[in-house]
This record gives sequence, structure tokens and C-alpha cells, in this order.
Amino acid sequence: MTEDFPKHSPQGGGQEAIEAAVFRRLVQHLDSRKDVQNIDLMNLAGFCRNCLSKWYAQASSEAGVELDKDAAREIIYGMPYDEWKMRYQLEATPEQQAAFAAQQAGSSGE
Repeated sequence: MTEDFPKHSPQGGGQEAIEAAVFRRLVQHLDSRKDVQNIDLMNLAGFCRNCLSKWYAQASSEAGVELDKDAAREIIYGMPYDEWKMRYQLEATPEQQAAFAAQQAGSSGE
């Protein structure tokens, strides 16, 4: 993340352990906020749960661990993606869709 980050904390944990803990906390936080829709995350922050699962699968592959899209999504969503969508995903409003289209047009995409 940053080259000037201390390699070891006073308690003996390294940068990787800290980053992993922060990632787990982010996933827990998103799990506790199922009311926040992916389109809202995309509109406000430019990423969503699907982005996290894609990045998770990519990092797994780079580490030599093959993980398909569905398995990565289940890790991030805490359940199969189709189940999460059925239980928690709402239909996007015209305003959300317009904001998403504007955000996508203004970004280089990743």
C-alpha cells in the first residue's frame, strides 16, 4: 500500500496482517449494512461488493490459488450471490441508474 508503512507493529504484526484485518473488518461492515445497495456504493465510491469479489479472485489467482467468481462472491457476500440478490437487492431507481451512468462515463473504469 505505502512504502513508508512500518513493516512490523509494536505488537509484532506486519503490514500484511494489518491489511488483512482491515479487509475483514470492511467485509463485516458491508455485511452489517445490507441496506446499502451496490449501486449506491458504485455511485459514491466507485466500487461495490462485486468489485471486492473480483479483486479477491484476482489476488487469489496471483497467489496461485484458483478461485472462481461465484466462490469469491460467496466470501464477500457471506452467502451465494443469487441468494443475496433475492434477499437484499432492490430495483435501482431511475435516479440511481442515471448517477451510475454518469459515474461510469466519467471514470476510466477498472
